[in-house]
Amino acid sequence: MDALTLLLNRSSQPRLNAPAPSGEALENIMQAALRAPDHACLTPWRFIVCEGKGLDKLGSLYEQSAIENDKSQKEIERAVQLPHRAPMVVVAIAKHVEHEKVPRVEQIASASCGVMAMQMAAVAQGFNGMWRTGSYAQCDTVKRGFDLSDDDEIVGFLYLGTPAFEPAAKPERDTSDYFEYWR
Repeated sequence: MDALTLLLNRSSQPRLNAPAPSGEALENIMQAALRAPDHACLTPWRFIVCEGKGLDKLGSLYEQSAIENDKSQKEIERAVQLPHRAPMVVVAIAKHVEHEKVPRVEQIASASCGVMAMQMAAVAQGFNGMWRTGSYAQCDTVKRGFDLSDDDEIVGFLYLGTPAFEPAAKPERDTSDYFEYWR
């Protein structure tokens, strides 16, 4: 798949089955993340690949969060299952590095670009993904579970696997609604 076709047809896939990327395909996905824009070469990222028992561990962390945040019993039970919506979840973390020329927001954007790059590399190889955030990405319990500092951010949970079906066509958007020219 050429790059322009990939970018112009990008679509998240919420229904993902096994297999997850592995071997060379997974290495390509990880290398794509490491090519994200990175001002001053700070590498302000950390990625945690969860599969198998790692999904259970992530579900336990979500469950602990739901309990500590007084969620309903239904939400607590659901929390354990959330990571199992795909055979692999990559937790994407922006690890803040103090730097006079690279603000925290730029480092978060860099980690976010890594997530986009991973999803595009997955699609280019016949897989797909869904970038999710939600309350668990902002939860102090979850952040502690990943040993994050106060300046670190979970920028997302990238669910990866084999698409269960072709995604619906995305609506056409008129660029003039979003772009303006200063000439």
